[in-house]
Amino acid sequence: MTSPGPADLVVSQASLDDWKVVGGWAADEGWNPGLSDSASFFAQDPEGFFIGRIGGEPVSAVSVVNYGADYAFLGFYLVRPDLRGRGYGITTWKTALAHAGGRTVGLDGVVAQQDNYRQSGFELAYRTVRFGGVVPLGETPSGVRAAEAADLAAITAYDSACYPADRPAFLERWLTGPRHRIFVRRAADGHLSGYGVLRPARDSLRVGPLFADTADDARALFSALAADADGREVAVDVPETNAPAIALVEGLGLAPSFETARMYTGPVRPFAQEQVYGVTTLELG
Repeated sequence: MTSPGPADLVVSQASLDDWKVVGGWAADEGWNPGLSDSASFFAQDPEGFFIGRIGGEPVSAVSVVNYGADYAFLGFYLVRPDLRGRGYGITTWKTALAHAGGRTVGLDGVVAQQDNYRQSGFELAYRTVRFGGVVPLGETPSGVRAAEAADLAAITAYDSACYPADRPAFLERWLTGPRHRIFVRRAADGHLSGYGVLRPARDSLRVGPLFADTADDARALFSALAADADGREVAVDVPETNAPAIALVEGLGLAPSFETARMYTGPVRPFAQEQVYGVTTLELG
């Protein structure tokens, strides 16, 4: 009997319940997704998630989440391991990518797929390295405190300066997610000089984003996040182009585990890359 081919694949928009299956696939790949990530992802663009089925069974997935009129981010490009090499992935990819329209699309690609992404029009911008380990506890840093509701406007504005698009719908959900811990640092004059988020995940706790004016601000925020982790392992994805960020995590004794490539199909809005000490997620940018 002939195995089902790409023509037998039914690709449709996924629901939040559908995405629980995809989250399990991501965990099996060692991506260590956050326990409540999906709800925040769907808050940004609930129509940007696609799943392929054979005979009603999920076999493939891709997300293409739109941010405004100019930018989208592709993630969760997955095919069930026992069904790879049959064309299900690229069929799902093409359907999902159409959702972006004329927007520039970004992604964080695993090493094995980067050549395929180049063939689809993506160009390398920089590499991102995941660092993990247990951060030694130090003194309580000055100027750092848990975020409050009154900080939301300042955090949203700060985030927009450190990211290629505005994402208020995502942030509102991300900053209030179950067991998400958010810390801010304020300078002596009161202005926000950085913020960081710690969240529970399948394995180690995840740090992201970690955005800061300076390495000192980032170190202070990371110290607060580490204190909240209370001796548990943490992981953070650091742009290789940010030398102070690499020095920070190496100085804290964190070790690299794998890398991805940030790639784009075209130009993106300028943003403060030097202030990105840890990206939000590899799945949503």
